[in-house]
Parts: sequence; structure tokens; C-alpha cells
Amino acid sequence: MSVMSSVMRGARRLVHADPALLSNFLSRPILCPAGSSASPLTCHQTRKYASKQVKGQKKDPKNQKVKVKVDKQEVEIKQNMTVASLAEAMNKDFDHILEALLNTSVDVDSLEPDSVLEERWIKEVVTRSGMKFRWAKLSETRERPNRDVHRKPPADPSLLAQRPPVVTIMGHVDHGKTTLLDSLRKSQIVSTEAGGITQRIGAFLVQLPTGEKITFLDTPGHAAFSSMRARGADATDIVVLVVAADDGVMNQTVECIQHAHRARVPIIVAVNKCDKPQADPQRVKQELLAHDVVCEEFGGDVQAIHVSALKGDNLLSLAEATVALAEVLELKAEPSGSVEGLIIESRTDKGKGPVTSAIIQRGTLRRGCVLVGGKSWAKVRYLFDENGQAVTEAGPSTAVEVVGWKDLPSAGEVILEVESEQRAREVVDWRTYAEEQEKLQEEEGAIALKQKLHLEEYRKEREGLTHLSWRQRKSALYRANKNKFCARPSERTQSAEPSLPLIIKGDVDGSVEAILNLLESYESQQQCQLEVLHFGIGDVSENDVNMADAFSGSIYGFNVAASRSIQQLAAKRGVPLRLHSIIYKLIDELKEELSSKLPPLLSENIVGEATVLTMFDVSVGKKKVPVAGCRVQKGRLDRRLKFRLIRGRDVVWEGSLAALKHHRDEVHTVKAGMECGLSADGDVDFRAGDVIVCFEELDTQQVTSWDPGF
Repeated sequence: MSVMSSVMRGARRLVHADPALLSNFLSRPILCPAGSSASPLTCHQTRKYASKQVKGQKKDPKNQKVKVKVDKQEVEIKQNMTVASLAEAMNKDFDHILEALLNTSVDVDSLEPDSVLEERWIKEVVTRSGMKFRWAKLSETRERPNRDVHRKPPADPSLLAQRPPVVTIMGHVDHGKTTLLDSLRKSQIVSTEAGGITQRIGAFLVQLPTGEKITFLDTPGHAAFSSMRARGADATDIVVLVVAADDGVMNQTVECIQHAHRARVPIIVAVNKCDKPQADPQRVKQELLAHDVVCEEFGGDVQAIHVSALKGDNLLSLAEATVALAEVLELKAEPSGSVEGLIIESRTDKGKGPVTSAIIQRGTLRRGCVLVGGKSWAKVRYLFDENGQAVTEAGPSTAVEVVGWKDLPSAGEVILEVESEQRAREVVDWRTYAEEQEKLQEEEGAIALKQKLHLEEYRKEREGLTHLSWRQRKSALYRANKNKFCARPSERTQSAEPSLPLIIKGDVDGSVEAILNLLESYESQQQCQLEVLHFGIGDVSENDVNMADAFSGSIYGFNVAASRSIQQLAAKRGVPLRLHSIIYKLIDELKEELSSKLPPLLSENIVGEATVLTMFDVSVGKKKVPVAGCRVQKGRLDRRLKFRLIRGRDVVWEGSLAALKHHRDEVHTVKAGMECGLSADGDVDFRAGDVIVCFEELDTQQVTSWDPGF
């Protein structure tokens, strides 16, 4: 420190003694500018460079550099990573790792995808790629406990009590199922149904004159409602199979028998319409033999009752047979304890919200009970019977409407009672989580399959390049794939295939389910793509119209309404709004719309034929035009249509005519048996014996090949 002080003092004395002497030893830029009168070491410019930043003094913004923050990709690394696993973690290919290890001590040419890298080279590759690394955490995922609720084991036989039977009326469409039920309960349901056919499950409690009670389920007979019939068979004790005596066993009759056999439910055959002159009950029983339904008179155990639902004939015998079979089955249930039931239908009511129709199978349902059904739960606010009358409770085998659901559960779900709302939320959360995990596993499986296919394709592509070095391999792959990189995703052409996006709305869950099941049978995707954008329960809303407008789709509603404002909005946006109350009319209109999306087929209609008799030339100005003299053999020749010249079996020419004359007159048409002269538009070599065909091209509308089965 003392040496430095001595040097500084000596320098000051030298400057003050002779500044000119010092200037000979120092370069000019360090000193003051030429012509400056200031002391060389005290000039402003020199002190400017020597000055330090004083605390509190602002920096010059012009000289301040702005640092741009760059978000680097984070790569998860671990010990003993292979080249392939590192490339996968970085989302790069194998050759990128080799490029990053250039100019290092690693022998790049000796590396293989399964070669293990040292820790420092793993970090070096990540750093050179402009990324940052983090070590993988070794943590075990804790399995979530199962919080679901299940049916309870069978109750003690001493706690069981007699219950009414649940009887499902099944059969082919228009065989008289609802009319039979009307006669039993003295009502007029058929007159209120669209098209006179049942299109949803109805549940009714009927009290017979003898005092017994029976809960009847009326199922649809139309082919579209197969899932509803299956649900009705699962919820029932006895199936009454209605078969028309004049029609016999039909398609849906066979399907109903299969549902009953699958659910192991006994059958009673009601041979209906026996009052008609063409009725043949004996033929019906014989046809049933082919489907394992053996009536008592043929040595079986199935009762067959001849009835007339319209006139009310022999209905008491049918009721007595049902009660007798119920006694044999000894139907009992526990009236106390937790409630269990089955949802047979669900819908959204404007005043009540989500509403379900259910059959109680165990326990007694009361207001205030907390229920879980599928991925929804309810605290029961109101209970209604089939007539819309409020009831305080519903015991086993009772059909009841439940109000108080938070969300609309699906038809066919099991209802279970839980102790509290918190428990209900736990159950719903668990079921939602379980469904998400199941979907996630399916998606992971699909992703793994695609990765496997991609890896196989990748290896197949590189099989012929294994003998090359990585540089040669990179160059060869670039030359092979350079055309793929030219087409960016935004420039790729979109498919011009016809498509029909749909929005489906229905009155109840079962109706929407039936329509979706029908759409699943659509097998004409090669003609027109059919896509369901959205489906739901309730009236058509503004969101439905907006979605249909965005995707250029159509709205199909079944037994739902659309307000005047919604109809006006749909008309303004050009969105087709198709509302129906009969299932087969909805499907017919859907088929028509699908057919309208298809391009027309070009067909030919032959108008006439003529034979060339001779050839001659006609002078038009200074030009000679070849003319064919012909006789019309069939139909007529029309100059405005197209013509084809046939020689033997070959088509020599096809086009239009320049002129058509009869004698010396220009004409538009020449009929059969007449002779004419014609010249073609172009250079055509006519010969005697050639056949000239006159035809017209017609656009014929294609029809979709989809057959929904009815």
C-alpha cells in the first residue's frame, strides 16, 4: 500500500513539473482534445470515463440493455438415462442427442438408443439444447379409498312382508298393449299418445275388483325402443306378452321374449284382438313354440289368455292369472331399512326440475330421504303418483315420481339411500373419479397403441439406413421427408366429403337414448358423415341454435317444443329445426336430409337412335362440311341434346351437332322413320352403317343406404 502511495505522489510531481514531457509518453486519446486549455488529467472527458456510479444516481436509459426473459423447457432427468429415454424426455429424436454431444469427449458414432449416459453428459445435452433440467421425484401415488355405496345383503326373512307384483306389458307395436292397460285401469291413455303408439315407459298402480294391487309397466313396442323394453324386463316380476291374434308373432314379439328369458322372468301370454273375424289364437300359440314359449295346452307352464282389450272381454281372467302367478312366486320385500329402487325414466320439468320415475324395490321412500342414483344425488322434496297427486311415502313395488335431484340421472340407474348429504356427495365424487380414471386408462391405451405403431413405422423407415453414420442417416432422412415439411397444417386441404352434424333433444332420457341407439346403427359414413354434436333433455334453447349455426348442423327434437323466439332465431340463422312427436317420422326426415347431402348421380336417358346411310359434302362458303345422311330407327333426334357415334362396339365420338336438317330445312327434332342430314360440331369421320345415339344426361338424387330397421 505504501509503494502505491509513493508512485502516485511521484506522478503528481512529474505532471506539475513538466506536462509536455509526460505527453511524449502517453497516447493522445487518453489526454484532453487538441486545443484544450485544461490540465490533461483534470479535463472533463478524462474524468467522465473515470467517474464511478454514485449511489442514488440514475443510469442513462440509452446505455441500459433490456434483458428479455425466455421461458426454457424443463426436462425431467434421472440417473442412468439411456439416449432413447433422454430423447423422449426432451421430446426430440435420437439424432438430436448425437448433435448435442458433438465436440465432446463422447464417441458419438458408438452410441446406440439403449446406451447409458453419464450424469454430466445428460446435463450437457439439456443445457446445449437451450433447456433446463430438474431431477425426477421418487414419490408413490397414494391410492384413493373407495367411497361408493352398494346394495345391502338380503334381509332377514322374518322382516319381509308381502308386496304387490310388478308386471310389465310387452309386445309388438300396435298389438294393443296400452289399450289393454286402459281397459284394466278404466282410462284413455291411447287417445293422448302421438300416432297412437307408446314412446316411453309408463308405470301405473291398478287395483282389481277383488282388492289385489298390481303395478303395471307399459313399454313401447316400436323397434326404436329396444333399450326401454330391456329396462322394463329388468324391473319386473312378471311379463305379460301381448300378441295380436290376427298378426301373430312379429319381430318385437321375439325381442320381448328374449328380454324376458335373459332376465329370467316368467311370461303370461295375452292373445289380444280375439274379437276380429280373422283372429287365429291357435296359430299364435304354435308360432310361440319356435321361441321356447310353450303354452299349457302343449304341455308347458305358460298361461295363454284369450282377450279383447277393446271390448274388455276376459280381462278378469288375465288379472286372476297374474295374481295366481304372483302368489306362486311368493313376492316379498323389506318395508323398513334403507331404500333401494330402479329408475325407469327421467326427464326435466319446467316447474319441478329434474324428475325421475322409479320403482321402489326395498324400504319405504319418504320426503327428506337422501338418494344416490348414478352420478347424481337428491334430497327428496316431493313424491307424486302416476296421476300427479302428491304422496307422503312409497313402499315396495310402488311406482313414484321423485323430485329433488341435483342433476338428472340416467334411466336404468339403481337408487340407493344414504345417511347424509355429505355421504351422497362422497359417493358421487367417487363415481365421477372412477369414470374419469376408466376413460383415462382407455385414452392411455389408445395413445400407447399409436406410439407403438409410430415406433414400428420409425424402425421400419430406418432399417435400410443402419449401415450409415448418423450424419449420412440424417441427410438421407431429410431428402426422403423434405416434401412433408413443405405442407404446413394451415395449408392442408380439408375434406370435401358431405357431413351432417346433429343436435338431439328429447323429452325424457329414454327417448334420447333410443334415438342415439338408432344413430349408432348408421353404417353409411362413406356416403355422408353423421356426427352428434350434442344431446340433452328439454326444450330447444338458444345455445342449441348457436351451436348448430357454428357447425352448420341441424336440430332434431322429439316430444319437445321451441318457443317463438327460438324458431325465429333458427330461421334467421338458417338452422333447420325439426320437431317430431312420432319416432319413425323423425327418422324418415333424417334419412331425407342425409340423402339431400349426397351429390346427385349422373344418369343417361336414350332418346333416339339413327343409322348412317351415306356420306356427302356440303359447301358452306369456301369450306366443305361432311354431312351424314341418316334414317331415325327409334325415338327421335333432338339437336339440343348430346350425341354419340358408335361403330361396331366402339364409341368413336361424343358431342353435340352443328346442324340438323330435314330435306333443306333446319329442324330441332326428327322423329322415327324420317330421314335427315346432320353434321357434327368438330371433325368427325362418319361411315355408312354407323349408329348415332341421341341421349340426355339427368341428375338423379341419391338415397342414403342406411336402414334403421323399420
